[in-house]
Amino acid sequence: MANHKSSIKRIRQTNARRLHNRYYAKTARNAVRRFRALTDAAEARAALPQLSSMLDRLAGKNIIHKNKAANLKSKLAKQIARLG
Repeated sequence: MANHKSSIKRIRQTNARRLHNRYYAKTARNAVRRFRALTDAAEARAALPQLSSMLDRLAGKNIIHKNKAANLKSKLAKQIARLG
């Protein structure tokens, strides 16, 4: 256990941030999973802007890396193209 007051506070802050980031990263993963399960092209086209926005916001807050967000958005756009 930490001995300094500032170290104790830092541990509390780190744990709170970790839980916060884990929640939003998991939410994004679930959203991507649901999107990949879509089989209707029109439905997928309607869902992509919202999902892209979510990924951009998470990348902006450093919850996920900006390149990961870009890669996911690219792959999801390719999936829509495959659907037709």
